[in-house]
Parts: sequence; structure tokens; C-alpha cells
Amino acid sequence: MKKVLALILALCMAFALAVPAYAADDEEVSGPLVLYSSMTEFDLEALETCFNEVYPDVEIEVVSGSVGEYTSRIAAEADNPQGDVTWGGLCDSDGMTHEALFEKWVSIHNDEAMEGYSTPNGFYSMDHLSTVCFCVNTELEEELGLDIRSYADLLDPALKGKIVISDPNSSSAAWNNLCNIFSVFGVGTDEAWDYISKLLENMVVVEKSSVCFNSVYDGEYVVGLTYEDGAIKLNQNGSTTTEVRYPTEGTSAAAYGMAIVKNCPHRAAAEALVNFMTSAEGQTAIAEYEEGTLRLTNANYVVPEGAWLEASADMTWVPRPVNELIERKAELLEHWNELVGQIQG
Repeated sequence: MKKVLALILALCMAFALAVPAYAADDEEVSGPLVLYSSMTEFDLEALETCFNEVYPDVEIEVVSGSVGEYTSRIAAEADNPQGDVTWGGLCDSDGMTHEALFEKWVSIHNDEAMEGYSTPNGFYSMDHLSTVCFCVNTELEEELGLDIRSYADLLDPALKGKIVISDPNSSSAAWNNLCNIFSVFGVGTDEAWDYISKLLENMVVVEKSSVCFNSVYDGEYVVGLTYEDGAIKLNQNGSTTTEVRYPTEGTSAAAYGMAIVKNCPHRAAAEALVNFMTSAEGQTAIAEYEEGTLRLTNANYVVPEGAWLEASADMTWVPRPVNELIERKAELLEHWNELVGQIQG
């Protein structure tokens, strides 16, 4: 469970004293900052708490929503930007899709990222990995007499209507899961589409990303295809009926990042936030606050003892062909949409 807040604040203060300013220059950073985010409430709490120990005069206003919602909002506000920076939802397989929305600027810590997880496009600053997983309601699973560990297990007729995924056209979490299926079965191969067609017979496609693990927790579904850092928080917060599992055929991760809104009104504060979140010191403070529920990108950050997420060495990983997924995203989603229409109506 969460450590005593006073101890966490003390840790954040220690980092605040030990590290230099994160702003692009030496000016004092203060004032408002509008953050568009698809991250969980606890992620946002961790970021705000630790960042404000370094920059107490920055007042963060969070506008929560899916990546589809906030990128549409940024585009609509282009002539009069209201937001400053984004966190979550923007991933390495986006390519140049959102190029017009963001400043061509990346964190001063970009070169400290683990190999393969630095900026993919010159305007995303990558800060965390989102690893695909199954969120399983173990009580309902037991009632069905199942042991759900693999993609093959999801095709069991007993799970018809009991599996949930978000809409990959608007949810980065769902697109992330589709990318993993393509990584396992081949990008756009007959084998992949045959599997997806069979899976759609059992699966319910919904619009909002957070509904996956929350609806599994509520008992509406047995399995959700989702992301580990969101699902594991159910257990961290006391759930005894949900479990995070990784497909035995292999799992992979998308790198997710932050970006500064083009012509944003509070540029210095936005840069400071991005630099903080991508630094080893900032990520170590966040990881300690959250007790290790995010896989972070800086090669030098310290993973806390007793981290909630399973150790990477204990998992089966499959390579993700990111460039091919970028190039074929529109085609793959079009085929997905056709199958959803044909199978689910």
C-alpha cells in the first residue's frame, strides 16, 4: 500500500535539493501550467507531488481524457492554445501523425534514455513504457473453470462476451494491444487476421480505455486487454480479485511520452515539467512514490525495492516492429474496423 505521504514528500525534497533546475534556462519557473493527460489519477498525483517539491510555484491544472480527445482539442485550439503539455497516449508507433500539434523540442535528458527509447520523431520526449497485459478477474475465471494465460486461451467459447478491449482508433492502450498481437502473429499476416477474427467473436469493443481494467474489477468482464501500469494499480489499491498476466506467446511494450503544445502559453513551465519527468532523479522520485507501477525510460533511474510490476527478466518478450506498424497503421486500423463491422455489427 501507499507509504506514509510525509516520507514520500521527504524523498521528493531530497531530490529537489540534490539536482539542478530542469528549466531550459536559469529563469525562475512559476505560474500556471495546463496539462492534457490520459494517465491515471495516481500517476498524476505522483507527478504533481514530486514536481512541485522542485517547482512549488507552478500550479498544474490537469485536463484528463484519451489521446484522441486531447489531440482533437489541441487541433481545435490551434489559433489560441489553451494547453501547454501532454502526458500519456503519445507513443513511438505514432510516427509523425501529430507533428502539426507540437513544438519541435525534446527533453535535455533524451540521450539518457534506454537504448531504443529516445525520441522517435523530434517532438516526443519518451518517459515510460506501457507493456500490454491481460487483466483477469480471478473469481469469475475460477467460476468458468479456466486458467487464462495465452492468446489461445482467449478463444475459449466460455469467454464469449466476457473479454473487453477499447477502440484502437481512439485508445492508445488498445492500439498497443493490437501491436502486440501483430508482433506475435506477424504484421498484417493471414495468421494475425485469422486470430483477430476469432477473438472478435468473444470480445466486446468499447470506447473508453479505463473501462477495461475497471470493468474487469467490477465483474462486468472476465478479461481486459489493457496496460500493466493501469491494471496493477487495482492490486496496489487492495483488489484481491484481479490479476495482471502477460500472454505466454510473448509481450512487448510501447514507449510513451510527453510533448509541448505548439505556441503554448506557459513554455518555461512546460519545459521544466518534461525535463523533470525524463530525468533520472525525477523518475526515481516518481517510481518511489508509486512503488514501482510504471516502467520508466531513463537508463539511470532507480527501481524501488518491492516494485509491484513483474521483473522484466521473468517475462517472455517478443520484438515489436515499430517502423512497420507506423507505416501500416492506417491500413491495419481500416481492416480492423471492417472486421468489427462484419463480426459484431
